[in-house]
Amino acid sequence: MQSEKLQSQTAIPQQPRQRPRPRWRTLIRRKPLGAISAVILCGLIATAVLAPLIAPYDPYRFNLNERGLPIRLHPPDATFLFGTDTHGRDVLSRIIYGARVSLIVGFLSVAIGTLAGTLIGLVSGYWEGSLDQALQRLVDTLMAFPGIVLALAVLSVFGQSLLNVILVIGLVIAPGASRVVRGTVLSVKHNTYVDAARAAGASSWRILLRHILPNVFAPILIIASVWLGNAIVIEAALSFLGLGTPPPTPTWGGMLSGEGRRSLETAPYLAIFPGLAISIVVLAFNMFGDAVRDLLDPRLRTH
Repeated sequence: MQSEKLQSQTAIPQQPRQRPRPRWRTLIRRKPLGAISAVILCGLIATAVLAPLIAPYDPYRFNLNERGLPIRLHPPDATFLFGTDTHGRDVLSRIIYGARVSLIVGFLSVAIGTLAGTLIGLVSGYWEGSLDQALQRLVDTLMAFPGIVLALAVLSVFGQSLLNVILVIGLVIAPGASRVVRGTVLSVKHNTYVDAARAAGASSWRILLRHILPNVFAPILIIASVWLGNAIVIEAALSFLGLGTPPPTPTWGGMLSGEGRRSLETAPYLAIFPGLAISIVVLAFNMFGDAVRDLLDPRLRTH
């Protein structure tokens, strides 16, 4: 009895359990560049949503001088911060409205591509066999073409429109996403809890949705965050080549392709400002995607 009392008196008190830090605090502490990129992306989203309130001029309006003529190729000053294009339209307003197109194309195409790739990867990795072989040969065929070449080939057949651009970029994203998801499913489906669910009589789709899909969610999120920047680049490249969103809709790639390319020597600001917008946004998406990957992937976490 005395020994038990002594042990109880000399027992080391247990430390209270610390609450896990929120994800955003971990992001700021360990990935400051990722946090800065997140702020930039939030500002981009706010700019796109509030474009009618932020833009100083109508992006489609031809600004006229006192004689009723368009103010063409006006250099940047206090009236037109980014100058005007060859039609007298305000470049800053068109860049602000162009953020809407870039975000719509980026988010919708990535959503379509990752959803299609996830479905193909789940089905191919879980059932394998002849179905897996057929799906993977289709994926191999799509991945044999460079993304921009595949997009150009499809758009040249179906024509240019915002919807076609979104679907084509989603088609470019889907094969790579399906490969990543398939590899994760092949490793997850051999775990004991999957065997237990199968032994309990759970259907294949229930096992996929309840036990396998939550374990492949992190790779899917990483794929989506990384591909957002690439989708914006592809949309800008297609607009630059004349197969993107048709004019007069303001797009960053279209601004580079039209007045920006023709007036590169006389009015370089027409290409500099849209090019900077594309570079900053794509860099922010890539840095944020890398930060999300490092936070979610246990193999890449630093202690």
